[in-house]
Amino acid sequence: MPIDLRSDTVTRPTPPMLDAMFRASVGDDVFGEDPSINQLEAMAARFFGMEAALYCPSGTMSNQIAIKCHTQPGDEVICEQNAHIYIYEGGGIAFNSGSQVRALPGDRGRISAEQVSLAINPDDVHRAHTSLVALENTCNRGGGSCYDLAEVKKIQQVCSDNHLKFHLDGARLFNALVATGRSAREFGEVFDSISVCLNKGMGCPIGSILLGPATFIKRARRVRKVFGGGMRQAGFMAAAGIYAFEHHIDRLAEDHAHARQIAAALEKKDFVKSIMPVETNIVIFELGGAVDCARSLSAQLREKGILAMAISASQIRMVTHLDVTPEMVGEVVDVIEQL
Repeated sequence: MPIDLRSDTVTRPTPPMLDAMFRASVGDDVFGEDPSINQLEAMAARFFGMEAALYCPSGTMSNQIAIKCHTQPGDEVICEQNAHIYIYEGGGIAFNSGSQVRALPGDRGRISAEQVSLAINPDDVHRAHTSLVALENTCNRGGGSCYDLAEVKKIQQVCSDNHLKFHLDGARLFNALVATGRSAREFGEVFDSISVCLNKGMGCPIGSILLGPATFIKRARRVRKVFGGGMRQAGFMAAAGIYAFEHHIDRLAEDHAHARQIAAALEKKDFVKSIMPVETNIVIFELGGAVDCARSLSAQLREKGILAMAISASQIRMVTHLDVTPEMVGEVVDVIEQL
């Protein structure tokens, strides 16, 4: 089997997780009768110190539900120019919510309170109504970079002062918590809504959770139904999430250490022009050389049994995860040293 570093979405359930799924108690979640989903939602809400939670099939759906609940058609959403909600969710902000985007250039995916303040439209009939600010933590295209909580709180104050809603795309928030030592509750206190993925570093086969006030989650449940996300006996999947909450958070530090090992090997290679700082489990490096050199190198790596993703003509991304063992990392390092 190849060593798959394309994404942390490629993991497979561990045997103990599969056993938990097999033994799950289930019911009809649209009727609110799936005990495993109810347990997972309550567990997540407690973990983040928020009132309620909603289990969704994917992070894209949980983000898009949040945006739909926070905006009206014709509104404007402020986010970073490489944000997942903007470039990787199929134009969903326009398609689902009828809103447009003010995309700001950031520092490895992170924007500042000052940028947000300057980007808010005035109360003018010629301008779209700014209603929502959305951050991404960790930032995928920023090489898994983490927001500083102090800056997040400054952005939250700007939102509060201007009556804007504040959403966090926390697809890899668990990685950020482990890397920075911050608590989930600190983020729960700042945001109006948070989306967290279970199918990335947490190792689940499916699922994302949307968190927020009870009134917000009640509306989100209706929007989830409209989006086709109402599920029936999905407790088998929710049981994987419960297991992940109990067993897979602290182990994310191992993925981060593996990413640093790979980055250290890449730093020694002349063909590597630069590497983004490695804070979590994502390594993004830029090559110097011919046009489309990233695709060429990824093909060479594939021939040697390593799958990596060319994310631009000159950039490659590698992501460590639950299924990448120390032995595999050693093999990746050996291959890089021989290139």
